[in-house]
Amino acid sequence: MRHLLSAKDLSHDEAVLVLDTAAQMAATQAREIKKLPTLRGRTVVNLFFEDSTRTRISFETAAKRLSADVLNFSAKGSSVSKGESLKDTAQTLQAMGADAVVVRHQSSGAPHRLAHAGWIDCPVINAGDGTHQHPTQSLLDAFTIRRHLAGGAGDLAGLHVTIVGDVLHSRVARSNVELLTTLGARVTLVAPPTLLPVGVESWPATTSYHLDDAVADRPDAVMMLRVQRERMSSAGGGFFPSGLEYSRLYGLDQRRLDALPDHTIVMHPGPMNRGLEISAAAADSPRSVVVEQVANGVAVRMAVLYLLLAGAQATAPADDETRVLA
Repeated sequence: MRHLLSAKDLSHDEAVLVLDTAAQMAATQAREIKKLPTLRGRTVVNLFFEDSTRTRISFETAAKRLSADVLNFSAKGSSVSKGESLKDTAQTLQAMGADAVVVRHQSSGAPHRLAHAGWIDCPVINAGDGTHQHPTQSLLDAFTIRRHLAGGAGDLAGLHVTIVGDVLHSRVARSNVELLTTLGARVTLVAPPTLLPVGVESWPATTSYHLDDAVADRPDAVMMLRVQRERMSSAGGGFFPSGLEYSRLYGLDQRRLDALPDHTIVMHPGPMNRGLEISAAAADSPRSVVVEQVANGVAVRMAVLYLLLAGAQATAPADDETRVLA
């Protein structure tokens, strides 16, 4: 694995390897001393052309826990705002000695271009590009599902995950459909017709327009997606009549929460629009793993950085290695 640009890039065995490595990284984070010297002397650049809180801080924390030096680059206030191209920015970072570049960009395909145009010679990790992909989010979601529903080992064979909401604008949905099916899970997408992308019938998932029917199908995990108003042409954008109507038809409220099987977990990539796609009762219920997803993101991103920068043999760190490193 040279880069991580898309969830589709990961084979079954590679995905399981990342999850297994993340489990070992998570174990080290329960210790008093959380820092590992694995990437000491390496430099990780967070190259963010879009606003981010969770993802940027998560990658920064992951790199620092592995003892890497971290450079945070924001397009605002940089030469990008003066018209500097992605190519020139990338080559500047290469000249500064970047060993890995984590990139978030508003244009779909920008990380792929960065990785394959020959501008830089280091691993590129996609931290979200347009409405295209967000592979580390799907990995942390799979990691969370595995811990709760699959005993924390192996793949997700036999599990049923329902993804609800703004699929059209969601890179999280695209990445999750690809990764979860690679790991053996069955995926159902639930959304109004206006929020399903053209060609969704070719995705390896079933679709439904009715959340109550999906709840009755007894999913093991329900992932609520944020309504991305900023990617719509205007407030609501004509994609649904009103927030109240959307919440009534596609929101996870107390009634639907009570109708789910007792073991079903509730997920959300954040940030949440409380009262729109998810009620406060559902977001704060004991079966909600939203906060845990954030914590798991650090372990997963530690695993990705480790495998790309230190794991040339594509193997998880041995137990004695993580013991010594701590």
